[in-house]
Amino acid sequence: MENAGLWIFLITTCVIPGINGQTVEMDDGKWGYVGSKVDLRCRFINSSPPVKISQVTWQKLVNGTKQNVAIANPSLGVSVAPPYRDRVTFKNASVRRRTPTLEDTTIMFSSLRLSDEATYICEYTTFPAGNRENTVNLTVFVRPTTQMSLSTPTLVARSSNLKTPVATCVSANGKPPGAIRWETRVPGEVTTREYRNSDGTFTVQSDYILVPSRDTHKETLTCVTTYNEEVFTDSVTLDIQYEPDVSVDGFDGNWYLNRENVQLSCQADANPAVSLYQWRMINGSIPNSAEIRDNIITFKGPVTYDLQGIYVCDATNSIGTRSGTVDVSIIEKPLPQIATSDVISVIALLLAAGVLMGITITVLVLKIRSTKDNSSNDSPSRKQPIRKRPGDDIQDICHHLLGQLNRRKPALMSLQIKMSVVKKKPVV
Repeated sequence: MENAGLWIFLITTCVIPGINGQTVEMDDGKWGYVGSKVDLRCRFINSSPPVKISQVTWQKLVNGTKQNVAIANPSLGVSVAPPYRDRVTFKNASVRRRTPTLEDTTIMFSSLRLSDEATYICEYTTFPAGNRENTVNLTVFVRPTTQMSLSTPTLVARSSNLKTPVATCVSANGKPPGAIRWETRVPGEVTTREYRNSDGTFTVQSDYILVPSRDTHKETLTCVTTYNEEVFTDSVTLDIQYEPDVSVDGFDGNWYLNRENVQLSCQADANPAVSLYQWRMINGSIPNSAEIRDNIITFKGPVTYDLQGIYVCDATNSIGTRSGTVDVSIIEKPLPQIATSDVISVIALLLAAGVLMGITITVLVLKIRSTKDNSSNDSPSRKQPIRKRPGDDIQDICHHLLGQLNRRKPALMSLQIKMSVVKKKPVV
């Protein structure tokens, strides 16, 4: 019996040369997206002389069990299993001829499904060499759907300073899961959760958390989702509602007797907009000469001491009410105005003095270093030439600078007098 097996081995290896040279060529791996097309390559490398191909069978390996997908037989033709009949074809037209050529039996999947992900076997049945096969792994990807939204339609800034999710970014039903990151100028915290769906896809949800405030109103949050080197971006603009931030403008500290056309303006930054403005005075009542129109209070006629007092503007929106105040004081005569040309001249002179002083110090340092270097290089017996002392240059520059300041002395004294008058004006 052992001798018979030896003879069979010798016949198959020697009498029929090359029958062990057949191979089945396939890709190491293939991938595609759901709904797309993908080719699974299978080529038979025959020997010389060639062996006869009896049949080619494509199979899907599911949990260790082989399921037929497609068969090509020289006598029976081409057959595709019912689950794949509308989506799997042999790519090479010669396979489907009456006299087929089966060296290239690549199959093409169309309308790829997530359930198509598996290991596929391409098996050649030959005579007299027997069966030859190879495998390829098919991976199916699913592009996620991305969505970004505000966590709630209305975000309100509260005094409690509680952190709350303000925006949500979702990468849904992807395989593999997408990666989410945030781009924004607004400091906050990020919480991200990942869920595995029943069909094998993943959903990733990321929330951006911060304290809603007036400063974050109209700021932009951008969600960046990365999936298989593809990048998807989406943005939202924060709509933060907050109570009014109020200030009163119009009083310049120079309301003097008999001045005309003075008024106060109530400025309020609010979201939503202010719906009601109300004026009042602390420890007093609004003068009869005042005319109020929403956020403007105008004082008709010349200014009198009756206008003095603390004015309050209450601004109200749907979130709340806040107030702004101004303390109006009346003076007898108008304040002197400082000439702009004098201010500019003095500033320019001071800047020039600073530059000259910097140059002087630099020159002094360089001259001192030069003097030390020359002293060290000269012999003690050599008579040193008489040199101007470094301090002499400084004195010359300082004398020049003092001369410039003396020429501007009248302007400086005038400016000093005017500024002392300004300092005495009433405090707002």
